[in-house]
Amino acid sequence: MSLEKKVAIVTGGAGGIGLAIARRFLSDGAKVVIADVDDARGEAAEAELKTLGELRYVHCNVAEKLDVRNLVAATLDAFGDIDILINNAGIVAGGDFLEIEEADFDRVLSVNLKGAFLCSQAVARHMVDKVAAGGTPGVIINMSSVNAVFAIADQVPYSISKGGLNQLTKVAALALAPHGIRVNGIGPGSIMTDMLTAVNADKAAQTRVLSRTPLGRVGEPSEIAGVAAFLASDDASYMTGQTLYPDGGRLPLNYTVPVVAQD
Repeated sequence: MSLEKKVAIVTGGAGGIGLAIARRFLSDGAKVVIADVDDARGEAAEAELKTLGELRYVHCNVAEKLDVRNLVAATLDAFGDIDILINNAGIVAGGDFLEIEEADFDRVLSVNLKGAFLCSQAVARHMVDKVAAGGTPGVIINMSSVNAVFAIADQVPYSISKGGLNQLTKVAALALAPHGIRVNGIGPGSIMTDMLTAVNADKAAQTRVLSRTPLGRVGEPSEIAGVAAFLASDDASYMTGQTLYPDGGRLPLNYTVPVVAQD
């Protein structure tokens, strides 16, 4: 699954799954631009990952069209091309359905869904031009969630945004197929990122997560990065418009499973 000489953008790449994807892509030979709004974490990630290969950090709020345009320009200036886009940037805003503020709803949808659209559109325009000039078609991967299929009552905008992201994956895949550009998604289950940090300190929360996970453990960001590496590679050359769910078996489950006590 070599990505040698490919150029990838990873949004939300300063930590968690995005950082794991950047690390994996570098190990597979790609040049990587990580985009984020957290400059301190982004610069730290750049310093760490530069030891593995060619990488740049670019400040980018994916919900802002000008920022996205500047991200594309910075990537082309640094590496001359864009072969892979990972729409990983995402935020949450918890709240009761009857009480959640409109501003919180708008903020989550702007980053999680609108941001993925803006990045996909901007990068796809470059990819289409490249194909027209005889270049190799690119790949877009959207980071969805099992909550695009399920729903969490107190994560209203997050669940809605991920459902919309699955539809964006399908629409973009159909629109870009004539150019050979593939668009797929990844819908992780419970992965050990900052969003799940509280699970480690809360036995009840840990039990709840494990009771819905047949494999009996929380996933690692590197395991999602492996799926991204597959979808970005030629091994997935006949796959488009699909969302894969590395979720420890959660989606097929229609009941809870016994939980083994965790140390």
